[in-house]
Amino acid sequence: MALYRSIPITYSRFPALAQNKVLRYLSFSALYLAQGIPEGLLWFGLPAWMAMNGKTAAEIGGFVAILGLPWSFKILAAPVIDRFTYLIMGRRRPWIIFGQLGLAVSFLSMAFIDDPLNNMGMLRLLGFFVGFFAVIQDIAVDGLAIDILPVDQQARANGLMWGSKTVGISASVALGVIIINKFGFFYAISSFSVLVFLIMFIPLLIKERPCEKKLPWSKKGGISRNAAKIQLQSWKAVFFSLFRVFFLPVSFVMGVAAFSFSVGRGLMDTLLPVFTVQHLGWTDTTYSSIFSVINLVSGILGMFVAGALIDLYGKIRMMRIYLTLIIAALISAALLKPWWDHPFVITSFIAVFYVLITFTTIAIFAAAMNLCWKRISATQFTLYMAISNLGLAAGAWLLGPLTAMMSWEYLLAASAVFPLIMLALTSFIHFENHTTRVDMLDVTCAIPIDESIIKVTA
Repeated sequence: MALYRSIPITYSRFPALAQNKVLRYLSFSALYLAQGIPEGLLWFGLPAWMAMNGKTAAEIGGFVAILGLPWSFKILAAPVIDRFTYLIMGRRRPWIIFGQLGLAVSFLSMAFIDDPLNNMGMLRLLGFFVGFFAVIQDIAVDGLAIDILPVDQQARANGLMWGSKTVGISASVALGVIIINKFGFFYAISSFSVLVFLIMFIPLLIKERPCEKKLPWSKKGGISRNAAKIQLQSWKAVFFSLFRVFFLPVSFVMGVAAFSFSVGRGLMDTLLPVFTVQHLGWTDTTYSSIFSVINLVSGILGMFVAGALIDLYGKIRMMRIYLTLIIAALISAALLKPWWDHPFVITSFIAVFYVLITFTTIAIFAAAMNLCWKRISATQFTLYMAISNLGLAAGAWLLGPLTAMMSWEYLLAASAVFPLIMLALTSFIHFENHTTRVDMLDVTCAIPIDESIIKVTA
């Protein structure tokens, strides 16, 4: 704490995130767009390209599973981000800058893999590092969103954030596969990595709170009371707080529900490119183009419709509606096997499915933010997301064994089991009960603040 000097409060001419709602929405949207760009190309574009070049379902599923693995271990990084920070630059911003830079560099490094189709080991390794740095950026961005967004802005912000990520996914899938086929793997990866790098200037230039330093060598800036009063000062406090809040009944049920939903999604994300290209005879370009348009539409709808629906009708009610429709869509697709040769049938199914997936994911994110205890927000929210991403990796891995056990129509029908489990669990999620319990924890586990380090009150 002795590192922090007593300095007067100073304000930048450019507004900080804490001062401007529109700036918060735009910044969080751009940072989520930066996550979507590599995710779209690596999770969806490259699997379709691999399928077109004769890679097996097991090889493709293994690659996607490795991509998802760092996301499953987010919980190991989140306590570090909650425990350590450079408060004079903000509670989360230094971590965001670090993650964004690593994401850009590791993504660009993939472009230099020689003969990637026959060098799957190196492709998986660098894909893992892309995921690792994306995890750091994601944890810090989510923690900042929970720290700085008022509760009544969280649903709308989640719509914009996840919608932006979906737009990034769809754009990178559509353009990435075209660039790979026309110009080569190197140009596809390198061109998108430049955009990821440019987005890093947002956290570099925009502060969390007006009183903080923009950069370590900036002459003016101080520690914000609002940041300091929720900063945990020991590992014991981090893990004790996480244990107390996560094992509250509503919080625990939410984790199980999110895992079940994500297993089904991970299975379908990996199944669809293999199913359409290898079974239905689509080209990788056809699948990628259709998928990107659908995700672009679902992302835009998510940005402007999903949050508004949650505001109007509530998180749990909308989740139940979306999950019911997902189950109906999967079963309908299985029953429509005689019409699979008609492109309209499968295209319509993919469109309905991914719009519903996007809307459900936004509702899950908003619900998870609502359940977070602010002092441990990054770790608790990350725990929900780590559980979800473990489900994605598990679902991707399931494709290989399941394709050996059952035909495609039974696979589609079996996928409906996972959203059905989540639908049943939503009956046990009551936000009011959870909020009451968290308020009691705030009283019984109050954090003592060293007033000598607080130089500013903003």
